Amino acid sequence: QTFTAWCNSHLRKAGTQIENIDEDFRDGLKLMLLLEVISAERLFFFFIYIFFLFPLRLSEIVDGNAKMTLGMIWTIILRFAIQDISVEETSAKEGLLLWCQRKTAPYKNVNVQNFHISWKDGLAFNALIHRHRPELIEYDKLRKDDPVTNLNNAFEVAEKYLDIPKMLDAEDIVNTARPDEKAIMTYVSSFYHAFSGAQKVPEAAVDLVAISLAWRGPHGHPYGEERTLWPLAWGGGAPVAISLGRRDPMANSMRNRGHWPSAWQGEDPMAISVGRREPRGHLPPRPRPQDINTGWQHLEQAEKGYEEWLLNEIRRLERLDHLAEKFRQKASIHEAWTEGKEAMLKQKDYETATLSDIKALIRKHEAFESDLAAHQDRVEQIAAIAQELNELDYYDSPSVNARCQKICDQWDVLGSLTHSRREALEKTEKQLETIDELHLEYAKRAAPFNNWMESAMEDLQDMFIVHTIEEIEGLIAAHDQFKSTLPDADKEREAILGIQREAQRIADFNSIKLSGNNPYTSVTPQIINSKWERVQQLVPKRDHALLDEQSKQQSNEHLRRQFASQANIVGPWIQTKME
Repeated sequence: QTFTAWCNSHLRKAGTQIENIDEDFRDGLKLMLLLEVISAERLFFFFIYIFFLFPLRLSEIVDGNAKMTLGMIWTIILRFAIQDISVEETSAKEGLLLWCQRKTAPYKNVNVQNFHISWKDGLAFNALIHRHRPELIEYDKLRKDDPVTNLNNAFEVAEKYLDIPKMLDAEDIVNTARPDEKAIMTYVSSFYHAFSGAQKVPEAAVDLVAISLAWRGPHGHPYGEERTLWPLAWGGGAPVAISLGRRDPMANSMRNRGHWPSAWQGEDPMAISVGRREPRGHLPPRPRPQDINTGWQHLEQAEKGYEEWLLNEIRRLERLDHLAEKFRQKASIHEAWTEGKEAMLKQKDYETATLSDIKALIRKHEAFESDLAAHQDRVEQIAAIAQELNELDYYDSPSVNARCQKICDQWDVLGSLTHSRREALEKTEKQLETIDELHLEYAKRAAPFNNWMESAMEDLQDMFIVHTIEEIEGLIAAHDQFKSTLPDADKEREAILGIQREAQRIADFNSIKLSGNNPYTSVTPQIINSKWERVQQLVPKRDHALLDEQSKQQSNEHLRRQFASQANIVGPWIQTKME
């Protein structure tokens, strides 16, 4: 699958493609097209070229031998896609691996050590793309435990935006203990060519600048024009390719101080004029070879130092990007958490709460304080990241500082509001506890007093039947005794009502809105006052009733005594007559 996709990525330039790699190359036509495309020249001596590149039996390719065909394609891939990869004078495979390691070094969870298991989780592919085209990949959202998604994401982005066809299958890579090394190398080499091609012009410019800075005389003055053009004549444009010998074999040969180009063997290279247009005698003095050698060393050191500076600067900028994104994420999470918190802390719901409600509010506030303490670390991290961004000269430091300052100021406000609300809740709790105790005392005294008034009203309205003056006088004495207790009862009533007034005073003074109902009794001050007024009304009525009955009994007693007196006179007379 990988080799087929690689071949089709080149054959499409010729307007064709293959479907079965061991069948479609049997007649040699598409194989010739493939070689013409990738070598950029027509192969008039096709079979001679094949024999030169691939020491294989062509008859087996014609017969459709899959193993031989795949071996031939792998040889082509090595020759045209991998062999020209060179990083710091390493072999093609080692150079490609070193290139991958350098490009993916700053990325977490990526450790490229080979071309098989190091690529199974898909992060290395995504890291390569993100390193060169960060706008295509949201690397921070990738998870190491989701390799299939990572692989498919890299394959789709590479195919859509980088014109690199999909050569691998995500499920095959994940489900294989050791993915095929040749397939991985083939696919990764496509990334190398895609990205290194885009960097040739900037690298060439850097090389030319380095040369212009390094090729100066021992006193810091540039050599004459003819003295500085000789490397161009020597290398045929070599300065563009001398950056650590990355692209031109000439650059590698120039590293060897003991070997000059063959055209100059046996001659003093400084005695050769540009293009050999002037005789030697007319040339101005040339620098000595040891001066050139020293200048070359300075050039190499300058380029090496510049490359190291570039790498360090890239790492710094990547670090800055990572820190800035981390700052934005943490700041956004914190801002989302703080949304609505100030309004919550400013509300005065405790003013209308009961004692049980205020205890629930206190428990809720304690939970919020724990949450607030847990977010303290996040605020400190945000401040630390902002400080580090400032120390690293982040270009957008003003906006970062403004956002950080806003977060810190808001954090201070939240802390102050939290403290104030706790004090208000605790103060209200104490006041409600005092009010609750007063309500309980009121209930304990109001209930028996209410029962006493109800009994008194019953007694004052009780019908009485008497037959003698003694009985009515007994009732009057009892009533007088009852009236003598009324002042004490009135004091008790005032004390009970005073308890209620004290509770209300505390509530009003502290802006607490009581519900109006005593949780311990249904006897309200209004009920007590109403019944007391009723008792006050019944007492004089009872007085009149008893006095009327007393007068009646006194009249009856007078009549009884008068009757007895008359009876005592008439009785003996009647007795005498009867005898």
